Amino acid sequence: MNKLRMRFSKTGRAIWISHLDLMATLQRAFSRAESRLKYSEGFNPRPLISIALPLSVGCASVCELMDFQLAEEVDITELKDKLNAVMPEGIEVLEIYEPERKNAAIKWLEIEGVFEYDDRQVDIMIEELARFFSRASIVIEKKTKRGIGEADIRPSIREISFATAEGGVAVHAVVSAQNPTLNPDLLPAALRALAPEIAPDFARFTRIETYDEEMLIFR
Repeated sequence: MNKLRMRFSKTGRAIWISHLDLMATLQRAFSRAESRLKYSEGFNPRPLISIALPLSVGCASVCELMDFQLAEEVDITELKDKLNAVMPEGIEVLEIYEPERKNAAIKWLEIEGVFEYDDRQVDIMIEELARFFSRASIVIEKKTKRGIGEADIRPSIREISFATAEGGVAVHAVVSAQNPTLNPDLLPAALRALAPEIAPDFARFTRIETYDEEMLIFR
C-alpha cells in the first residue's frame, strides 16, 4: 500500500510519554486495530513508521505528523475510527490521508504557551519579555552532537508575542521546525541564562500547526 500520513494530537497525561514509548504505543495501536504495518526488508526488519518532528517530553501538540505503510489496502476513514478506539488517553488521530509532499518541506512551527510567575507583575513581565526578544541576537549555550556550543537562536524565531493569561503570560510564536530546529524550551532557557529577572518559574508549550517556507500549512 502507498505511504499514508496521520495527523494526531498528544495532550493531557500523554505529554509525558517519551518519543520511543510513543512509537511503541502507536505500533501496538495498529496491532489492536487489526491493521498490519508493512516492514522493511533485510536481516533486521522494522515497521515502516516515522514521526516527522519528534516531540519533547512535557510538550503538547495538536499537529503531530506520522508517515506509515500498511501491508494491505484499508478504508482510511475506518482506520481512523479503529485506531482511536484503542488509543490511550491523550492521543487522538485527527486525520489520515495520502501525503503530497515530503516532510523536509516543513520549515516553521506555530506554538502557544504560558510563562508562569509566582510573585511578579504580569504586565511588567510582558513589557520586559517583548523587549528581550526584540534583540537582534540572542546567543546561548546549546547542546549539539559535538557537545556544548554557542548558538544565536534569534534567527530561528520568526515571530513572538506576549499577552495576559490565566496564571501568567501567554506566549505565541512561530519558530524554526528544522534546519535548524528550535525547541520551545530554549525560550525560557535563554531567559534564565541572559535575563533571569524575567525568566518564568515554569513554562509549558503546545504545538499548534506546521508550515512550509512560505508559511502555508503543511500537510
